[in-house]
Amino acid sequence: MKKIKKSLLPLFIASFMMLVLSCKENNGFNEPVSADKTRPGIITNVKVDNFNGGAYITYDLPNSDNLLYVLARYRINDKTVRETKASYYKDTIVVEGFAKSKEYDVTLYTVSRANVMSDPIEIKVHPLTPVYEYVQPSFKMGEDFGGINIQGLNSLNKEIGLILLAKNKITGEMEVQDQFFTKDATVNYAVRGFVNEPRDFGLYVTDKWGNISDTLTSTLTPLYEELVDKSKFSVYNLTTDSPIGFGWVLPNLWNGNTGGDGWHTASGGHPPFVASFGIGKTYKLSRFVIWERTGEYTYGLGNPKDFSLWGSNKDRPGEAQLPLLAPEGTQLGDWINLGNYHFPDPPSGNPPGSTNSADETFVKAGVSFNVPFNAPSVKFLRIAVRTTWGNSDAAHIIELSVYGRPE
Repeated sequence: MKKIKKSLLPLFIASFMMLVLSCKENNGFNEPVSADKTRPGIITNVKVDNFNGGAYITYDLPNSDNLLYVLARYRINDKTVRETKASYYKDTIVVEGFAKSKEYDVTLYTVSRANVMSDPIEIKVHPLTPVYEYVQPSFKMGEDFGGINIQGLNSLNKEIGLILLAKNKITGEMEVQDQFFTKDATVNYAVRGFVNEPRDFGLYVTDKWGNISDTLTSTLTPLYEELVDKSKFSVYNLTTDSPIGFGWVLPNLWNGNTGGDGWHTASGGHPPFVASFGIGKTYKLSRFVIWERTGEYTYGLGNPKDFSLWGSNKDRPGEAQLPLLAPEGTQLGDWINLGNYHFPDPPSGNPPGSTNSADETFVKAGVSFNVPFNAPSVKFLRIAVRTTWGNSDAAHIIELSVYGRPE
C-alpha cells in the first residue's frame, strides 16, 4: 500500500463541516448591554492539561464584577483560526481541533458585559496526537462481496469520518465514493456496488474541524456476488417451524412483491418465530435484504426487531429446536448460526409508534444485513425472530432477497 498527498483529495465532507463553517463557537453567549466600559482584569494562575487534539486550560478569574466570559483565540491549522468561550461561572476553557501534535499559541482574554476585552495573555499548548491521526494507522481496506470492507479501531470513541475514494477510469482522478461517520470503538463495514475487477481505492480519516490524514491506497478486486435466483427457492417444512397464519403462505417471502403479503406466523405463538426454506443450490452468502411490513405496521406489531439467520449445506438437514439466542457459529445438528441481527432503530430517532415519513421511506427501501465473511456456504436457511417491534405473539416479513457467490 502507498500514500498519496492529501492536497490532491476532494474535500467532499460538507455534512461534517457544517458545525465549523464560521470557525467560531459562541456557545450561546448573547451578551447583555452594559454602560460600564472598564477594562476587565486578566486571568492568572494559568495551567494547561493537553489531550488528543486539544487542551484544557484552567485559570483563576479576576475580581471584576462586570465579567461575562473568557475568550480563547487560536489557529488549529494553516487555514483556520478558532475562537471558544467559557462563562464566568467556569474556571476552565477547552481548545481543540488542532491538526498536529506540536506547540501552538493560544491568546486568552476576559470580556466584560460591555464587550470590552482585557489585555491578552499568551500561552502555549502542545496537544497529544489528534484523534484522526491517532486512529488512522489501525484502519485497513479489504476485498468484500460487491465492494470493499473497511475495518479499524477508534479506541478514543471520538467522532471521526472515514472517506473512501476510488479511481475514475476515465479521468484518472480519485473520487469520493462513500463517507462514514462514527464514534464507535470498533469499525467494520462494507461499501458495495463495485464490479468484479481491479480498481484503485483510497481511504483517509477526517474530523469535524476539517483536518485530514494521509491517504492509504490499494488496488483491490471486489468479490463477485449475485442476487440468488428466487425462482429456485423452495419451502422446507420442519416441525419446529412456526405455524403460518392469516392465509399467508411462506413462498410470499420471495415472490418479489415488497408491498404485498409475506410470511406471517399464526397468532398465539412464542418466539423464536421460525421459517425454513431452500435457496436452490450452495452459495457463499454475502448479505441479505429484508422488507418489513409498512403503513400502520411500521416499527410495530410483528415486524422483526432482533433475529438470527441459520444455514445448512446438507442435502436434507434435520430437525433442530432453535434457541432464542445463540452465539454466531453455534452448531445445532445440521444447522449453524450465520449471524445475529438487530433491525436498525427508526432513523428519525422517534420511538416506535411515533415514527415519521422518513422512517417509512427507510423501511420501504429494504434494509441490508451482512453475512460474516467466515460463515460457511449453505443451501438451506432458517430465519428465527427473537423479538418484534410490537412485542407481538406473531412475526411477519414481507420480502427477502439473498446475495452471494455460487459454489
